[in-house]
Amino acid sequence: LSDGLNVHVEYNTDLFDAKTIDGMLDHFVLLLEGIVANPACPVGDLPLLNEAEQRQLLVDWNASSQPYPEPDTLHGLFEANVARTPDAIALRCDGIVLTYAELEQRANQLAHKLVTHNVAPDTLVALCTERSAELLIGMLGILKSGAAYVPLDPAYPADRIDYMLEDSQATILVTESGLQDELPTDGLTVICADQLGAPGPVDNLAPQNTNVAAHNLAYVIYTSGSTGKPKGVQLEHRSAVNFLASMAREPGLNSADRLLAVTTLCFDISILELLLPLSVGATVVVATRDEASDGFALKKLLDDGITVMQATPATWRMLLQSEWTGSPELKVLCGGEALDRELAEQLNATVSSVWNMYGPTETTIWSSCHQFKPEDSVISVGRPIANTTMYILDEQYRPVPRGVSGELFIGGDGVARGYRDRPELDAERFVADPFSPKKNARMYKTGDLARHLPDGQLQVLGRTDFQIKLRGFRIELGEIEAALAASEAINQAVVILREDTPGDQRLVAYFTGDAVPESSELRSMLQAHLPVYMIPSAFMQLDKLPLTPNGKVNRKA
Repeated sequence: LSDGLNVHVEYNTDLFDAKTIDGMLDHFVLLLEGIVANPACPVGDLPLLNEAEQRQLLVDWNASSQPYPEPDTLHGLFEANVARTPDAIALRCDGIVLTYAELEQRANQLAHKLVTHNVAPDTLVALCTERSAELLIGMLGILKSGAAYVPLDPAYPADRIDYMLEDSQATILVTESGLQDELPTDGLTVICADQLGAPGPVDNLAPQNTNVAAHNLAYVIYTSGSTGKPKGVQLEHRSAVNFLASMAREPGLNSADRLLAVTTLCFDISILELLLPLSVGATVVVATRDEASDGFALKKLLDDGITVMQATPATWRMLLQSEWTGSPELKVLCGGEALDRELAEQLNATVSSVWNMYGPTETTIWSSCHQFKPEDSVISVGRPIANTTMYILDEQYRPVPRGVSGELFIGGDGVARGYRDRPELDAERFVADPFSPKKNARMYKTGDLARHLPDGQLQVLGRTDFQIKLRGFRIELGEIEAALAASEAINQAVVILREDTPGDQRLVAYFTGDAVPESSELRSMLQAHLPVYMIPSAFMQLDKLPLTPNGKVNRKA
């Protein structure tokens, strides 16, 4: 038109506000200007954001720089509190109470023993204990020796523990006497944390005897793998120390707090539960395995002066179903899977505060957090924690406008060293960060879909692949499908996460095959290879799997 292009917009006010529509029109104008300036350029390659918007998305909303604490190792944070308050209570578990000084002496005794076996920085030592005092003694002892720990859950199948030991190439196993005969120990040096013999040295090892520094490994934790085998994520002290320091500021923890630890050591959020209290001089109360899985037992523990507890939505629902009525002094941390509004509001009405936590293992536990408020229009995961950046990008790694969904990438000091001996996977998931001024900076490709809210907070919308979260555990459905396919009775298998009743998520396996194996037979077969949380609750045999028009399995059907 000679007088220009006139545009009229109609929109649903339940979904959009005027500010969002104005932003869309601004992007439309920018797109039109790009077309005029470069008519040969494909539309998908033209910019949608002006310079001010790019700066807001990439810089202003990622302004998370904070100074690093001293010391710069996980055990160093603990040792600093031993020096400050040696007689304060550090640990309570199943009737056992240890002060900071007593816990340090027990951990030092183990560290000295490990050093005699020539551990060094980046040496991996396997750790497999029940939820007992030995859990913390083992973790701290390994860290103090300069080595890194590889957590193993004694409830895991022997095949899975075997694989993790072989893949990590750990030659030393720290455990406790009650488990020694149940674990695969061939070729391993076994040290029982509850039977260290006559009291040996209990003083701190001299720094020159360990040579561990911030850039050395603190732990290698195994997560579900799409290829059918779990993969080890390598995390350094510096990343974990930054995380703990940020968590101490927000959501916040101080020496007067008592934190109830309920999470298995093989789930990385356990590091917050076990080490955050010890980094600020607080008390960690470790729930036993039986207590952690029993809502009524947890209720009893919570009623004994607990001020902070972290758990998945499934655990909080279990508590509420066990007639727990909340506590006005309790700070609730909720993460590991999506927090729904109903649960958030139910918790918020009975406790001091509710915090929604978000982050993958590959970027050191939680990368963002947000205190839920009833007036929040959506459930947000907040903004990046200290020294962390979070970008929402399109397929060409360009930032998308506010409100538009894209893939979430996480950069900064929490990014892991990478996967253990998986260079191809490293190259795929840990990519160069083009937005960081730091040399060789990387960012992690999460596979999560997200969008920026108008105030810069993040809303996570789902996944771009077949990875799911169930009761806080990250599960690659392909790993379960690979285990099922190992059965001669099965030709094809597809596993999906169903939620037929709100809040009740479960895994269901669909399969085809000539024989008709019993569900109990399939369950027993899987239990020999997979942890309990990855076993489907139902098995459905089909004549054939539904396909899309292009011949792929139609998971939605």
